[in-house]
Order: sequence, then C-alpha cells, then structure tokens
Amino acid sequence: MDKNVSYRRKREGKTDYKNRLSLLKSRKPRLIIRKSLRNVQLQLATYNKQGDKVMVSSHSNQLKKFGWASHKGNLQAAYLTGLMLGLKAKSKNVKEAVLDLGLARSVKGSVLYAALKGAIDSGLNVPHSKDIIPEEKKIAGKDGFKETKEKILKEKW
Repeated sequence: MDKNVSYRRKREGKTDYKNRLSLLKSRKPRLIIRKSLRNVQLQLATYNKQGDKVMVSSHSNQLKKFGWASHKGNLQAAYLTGLMLGLKAKSKNVKEAVLDLGLARSVKGSVLYAALKGAIDSGLNVPHSKDIIPEEKKIAGKDGFKETKEKILKEKW
C-alpha cells in the first residue's frame, strides 16, 4: 500500500507550490517581500535548477546607515527598504519583476504594499492594482522620513 508523501516544505506550511509555479511561469525575476514584527526584507530572485539565485536584496536594518532611528517594521521603513531595493535593481539593469508575498496575508495598505510602492517609485515595473497601495500621507508621516529618503536617492548604488 503506497502512500503519497507531500513535499517537506508543503507539509511544514512554508511553500505554496501552486502559487510558486505560476510565478515561475512568468520567467521574470520575483520581487520577494517578507516581513517580521521588527523588520522587512526584500529580494529579487530568479529561478535556477540548483536553487533560486538572489540578484539583489535589501533589509530594513540597512536604514541605520542613512540615519533612520525609528522602528524598522513600519510602513515608512518598508517604503524606504523597497526604494533601496529598486535603486539597487536599477543599477543591475533589472527593469521588471512579479510580486511574491509568499504565505503572508494580503491586506490593502499593509507594510508589504508599502515596500512594493517603494520599489515601484524607484523605477521597477511590477504589475499591481492601484487600490492596494497605502496612501501617500500614511507613508510620509514619520519624522526624518524625507531626510532619509533624500539620502537614499543620493546614494550611488
């Protein structure tokens, strides 16, 4: 009596293989956005048989370098982290990507979409709906946001 055993990462609840396959079929780099309670991490990855290849990555802890002293898991930090990733991608001639949120719940105006907006504002072309992006006044609300954004835009990536 044979028993079908599903993939380990599916059993552990870490990977949705149906969603992953649909993203890989596009043959575009994936903009991977992951968040924890304290940080936001973004990666641009392409598929490879030996494993995904990360072309560019950005983490909200890198905002310290630009003088960001506030929390690194909020909307503003996510936007700035997305902006950094987009500028790094631009320097590597990456122009478009598809959004990969993984198993995270999709909530309109959330931290995940603030990071997406940062990547889009830097010039990265990612298909999305305009309705999900957080409002501009929510993103630009913190003290020091404009100064940090200017420092990031002046940086040579």
